[in-house]
Amino acid sequence: MLTYKNPKAKSCVVCERVFVPWSSTQVVCRQSCAMKKARADRLAAEKAEKEAFEKRKQALKKIPELIADAQVAFNAFIRERDKDKGCFVCGRPFTDKPGQVQHAGHVRSRGAAGHLRFNEDNCMGECEGCNGPHGAKPHQIKAGAIARIGQERFDALENDNTPHKWQRDELIAIKATYKAKLKELKK
Repeated sequence: MLTYKNPKAKSCVVCERVFVPWSSTQVVCRQSCAMKKARADRLAAEKAEKEAFEKRKQALKKIPELIADAQVAFNAFIRERDKDKGCFVCGRPFTDKPGQVQHAGHVRSRGAAGHLRFNEDNCMGECEGCNGPHGAKPHQIKAGAIARIGQERFDALENDNTPHKWQRDELIAIKATYKAKLKELKK
């Protein structure tokens, strides 16, 4: 003769109400809790799928795309860091007016000195007018940079011609570093 054990009382995983299950696999006390649990499970699965998709998408990015992502994070940090200092070339404060919008201007251009694109001494807050194609002249940029960072650091910047090949992990780390620095600045 078979004997069945009386089921032990459990706590509902949704509402934490104590109930006596009719099955050993039952984890919720009633239909409404079962619907809430199903919805939560579905949302968790969708979130996990979305995170996995984003991870796969990041793994497929090429170096130029990673450089662009890191540059966006770096420039946002520079803009926040220098927002109250004004343009390093002409000294005007930044506003929302055309020509006075803040950019992250490089002393040595990214095209001429790509290895310095993420160097904080090489990049400063610059107004749209000075950073544009008909903007500041090289001697004005040099004078503004020396005034902001000093002659010694400017000379080190000018003399740095070390070639650099950007690596995937390095660019991901740069992006994360500058996002964290920006978050810290905004506090």
